[in-house]
Amino acid sequence: MKTILPFLTILAFALELSADETNGPTPLKIGATDANKYYDQEMIVTGKVAQVTIRPKIVFLNLDQPFPDSPFSVVVFPSATNKFGNLKSLDGKNIELQGKVKNYHDKPEIVLDSTNQLKVITN
Repeated sequence: MKTILPFLTILAFALELSADETNGPTPLKIGATDANKYYDQEMIVTGKVAQVTIRPKIVFLNLDQPFPDSPFSVVVFPSATNKFGNLKSLDGKNIELQGKVKNYHDKPEIVLDSTNQLKVITN
């Protein structure tokens, strides 16, 4: 019995650590116009797709206003575009994006790599 107790204590501690890693806090939900305040932070950004630009080497979704006035951009590189289906169909839709907000030429953006980062919001 004395040898089992330390083992159970270590097992309980390991399970607690494992749960903490997967059940971390949900990122803060912000609007596209506020994203420039949260560089290098994991966030959920909401907005309306105002423009979809498809180029051979990159896809841009501009939220709330078309380029160059958009306060926030979503970037999808060719390695991930097939995961998202018809990205052009997102034009005019309200969406939520989850990811790390990056600063690119003094504008905030999130790069989409996975479909679980994007959610279409129905109103």
